Amino acid sequence: MKSINMDIVVVGGGPAGLAAAIEAKKQGIEKVMIIERDVELGGILQQCIHDGFGLHRFGKRLSGCQYAENFIVDVYKENVTVKLKTIVLEITKDKVIYAMNELEGMMKITCKAIILAMGCRERTRSQVFLWGTRPSGVLTAGTVQRYINMEGYLPGKKAVILGSGDIGLIMARRMTLEGIEVEGVYELMKTPGGLTRNISQCLNDYNIPMHLSTTVVKIHGNTRLEGVEVAQVDNNRNPIQETKRFIECDLLVLAVGLIPENELSRQLDIKIDPRTKGPIVDESFMTSQEGIFAAGNVVTVFDLVDYVSLTGEIAGRGAAKYLNGTLNTDNNYQSIIPGNNVGFVVPQKIREENIEDKLPIYFRVKDVKKNVRVVGTVDGEICLSKKHVIVLPPEMIIEKIDSNKLKQSNNEITISVKVG
Repeated sequence: MKSINMDIVVVGGGPAGLAAAIEAKKQGIEKVMIIERDVELGGILQQCIHDGFGLHRFGKRLSGCQYAENFIVDVYKENVTVKLKTIVLEITKDKVIYAMNELEGMMKITCKAIILAMGCRERTRSQVFLWGTRPSGVLTAGTVQRYINMEGYLPGKKAVILGSGDIGLIMARRMTLEGIEVEGVYELMKTPGGLTRNISQCLNDYNIPMHLSTTVVKIHGNTRLEGVEVAQVDNNRNPIQETKRFIECDLLVLAVGLIPENELSRQLDIKIDPRTKGPIVDESFMTSQEGIFAAGNVVTVFDLVDYVSLTGEIAGRGAAKYLNGTLNTDNNYQSIIPGNNVGFVVPQKIREENIEDKLPIYFRVKDVKKNVRVVGTVDGEICLSKKHVIVLPPEMIIEKIDSNKLKQSNNEITISVKVG
């Protein structure tokens, strides 16, 4: 078994992992490694040929590939060690990574800090309890995206999309442009799950209908998908029998949500937030295991890649400070909790002395509200107050709290959304 010694190892070469590795090198860490299981760096961005990436970071519209390339160039410029086509099999609590690839075989990588950046995965038909047979032609939106954009393969002629997540909306447009008829998008919830701009640009501009409070209740077909049965749902999300109808199609595209990929995190007994399904992290994005950090969609699913990269940089700086002995890791911290109309908050805990200037917090709301104010309170005093014209569940909100307004206190900080 080959033995390797590194300072920081980043698991995952997507946007979070790339940003984390670059930032760690810029902070003066000498030996930084990225381990990526795919054949190239960039993660999911390599199959995202549509534009709209990088508006916050670069101030212009880039494709996913172009956005990733900006970071990949810097990774090699900073002399980050990269292991492609390499699978991580196990990570121990004392920061030993066991990995393997076809060229080097088994490797034992010993390091001083680890940054988890494995991203997220799509929910499958079994996770949304779709009944019926198991024919070919039932695919996740990301799989269809890879087939069309990278493999040059059209997986069907007539498609039904279940779920209104952003990847599904983008693929509705992409399939239409490639000549696949998109019959419609069916969403179980009363409100869409994707960004407003994607609904406008990908559905409305191409006259693709969206059916809210409607879902697929059954799949038909033996070897190949022949059609699906859809129905409207009541307030308890139960199908209304008299609204059932059959749609002939040979492709069912599932855009029913994303889940942080945390098998390695659980292996390490890292504490998981039941709201985000990702690790509980602090202001430096360190997890409950000292010296092990997490960033990007492995923490919670973000809507914009710009935010993913930002969390990677925070984790990269945090890991560098940990190695330099300048990061406070004691158990004296404040919790940040979701209040009124807030589904979750990241980070979930902070140590005030580690905050340099302002603390960025990320959260989503539960319900659509207009003319609201985001309010943060600690010890009964306001530490954050920001007005919003409208807040939407699909859109991540990022705010910054001035560290001077945070008290040396063990009391919780509550983030709420209030009307008026």
